Amino acid sequence: MTAIIRNACPSLSEPMRTGDGLLVRLSPASGGFSPGALAGVAQAAFRHGSSMVEVTARGSLQIRGLEESTVAPFAKEIEALGIRVRTGVPVETGPLAGIDVSEITDPLPLAGSIREIIEKKELSLRLGPKVSVVIDGGGRLPMAGILADIRLTATRTKRGVAWQLSIGGTAERAAPIALLDESQARDGAIAALTAIAKLGKQARATHLVPAILRRELTQHALEVSEPDLQQETPLDAKIVFLDRSHLARNSQPIGMFALSANRAAIGVGLPFGQIEGARLAAFCLEAENAGIEEIRLSPGRAILLIAEDISVCEQMRDLAPRFGFIGDAGDTRLCIAACPGSPACSSGHLAARVAGEQLAALGGGLFDNSLSFHVSGCSKGCAHPSAADLTFVGNNDGISLICGGKASESGVLRLEHAEIRHGFARLAGLYREQQRVGETARDCFNRLGAKTVTAAFQGS
Repeated sequence: MTAIIRNACPSLSEPMRTGDGLLVRLSPASGGFSPGALAGVAQAAFRHGSSMVEVTARGSLQIRGLEESTVAPFAKEIEALGIRVRTGVPVETGPLAGIDVSEITDPLPLAGSIREIIEKKELSLRLGPKVSVVIDGGGRLPMAGILADIRLTATRTKRGVAWQLSIGGTAERAAPIALLDESQARDGAIAALTAIAKLGKQARATHLVPAILRRELTQHALEVSEPDLQQETPLDAKIVFLDRSHLARNSQPIGMFALSANRAAIGVGLPFGQIEGARLAAFCLEAENAGIEEIRLSPGRAILLIAEDISVCEQMRDLAPRFGFIGDAGDTRLCIAACPGSPACSSGHLAARVAGEQLAALGGGLFDNSLSFHVSGCSKGCAHPSAADLTFVGNNDGISLICGGKASESGVLRLEHAEIRHGFARLAGLYREQQRVGETARDCFNRLGAKTVTAAFQGS
């Protein structure tokens, strides 16, 4: 039950062994938590785990440091709180789905119908634990940056709202398959999941051949029939989203959000996605007393507090920093992914969060959201499984610098601990000196070349 399996998803029934004990990941079956319920989870984490609670990049809740003897009592307390935990194939929607006044359409009905069919067909038993579906209705917090096997993205067309079906990766990198109405979108998603299941439990959407899937959908009469849509989005490898504006939009979950029925939400971040359970519990109880109705988890390692009155959200925004949360969308810590590292994790060779704090204080203009940064205690890269522009990885003989790769890849340089800070400071200084008007950090270093980046860490 507790072996380290990199392609597994830890749950209450199957926690995963990590370098700091057992890890449990849980997400509500729908919506979010009441403030009292989330306080209860945080208190249970304090009693039975390491006391640390995390919100992941995908917006799931993680409890760290559980032991074999504490998993059962922890699960019992979660059950007593009345929290319905999501099981089976994740069918994910945006954190403000159904209540965001700016979303293209409410994705919840479509997501619900797909979940029902998955359960009816028992697809969860035939699919691997990492297979996921994203239903993105757009709005202020779209799901464009979240990896998914099956992706349905709402878009506006001449005929109204349609759903773009794509497979594999983020919205920008996924392979487009078809533009469908809602009922077709439901059936198309199920057809794609069934195709993955036929390939075995190790299969993912990336193992599917887009052209073959398109033919299968056509055989099931799921083709786009409207001439104007066919003309705008031909079903071939060059198909593009009709409306790509939400792909480039900054979807930072920190700040104030207008909701339907004149409600509001305030988003606050967890530093590097982690906070002490006691602090989270105290903050949730303050939120409950203030009048917060619901707390939702958000991709980007944040929580969203929802209230009928915007003044309640403003009150919680002002309180958040006192409890260790990030209330400023410009906080540079939001630009760095970092795991606990040593000494919290026995696998760590680097105090990753300490290093992350140091880099956040040094980076200055580098943190313009055009570059991604990752500090990892070891080569597993738990905090950022995908590639980052700059990754620092602790290992037995120092720290590896990886440019444009994952933590598991080979580094271009080996650094000592102090060289991270000094090199990063030189890199920030170089950007200040070399940046042209209107140029992002990514544009600047693409122009200067990769050798310029590595030279900064070599002291030249």
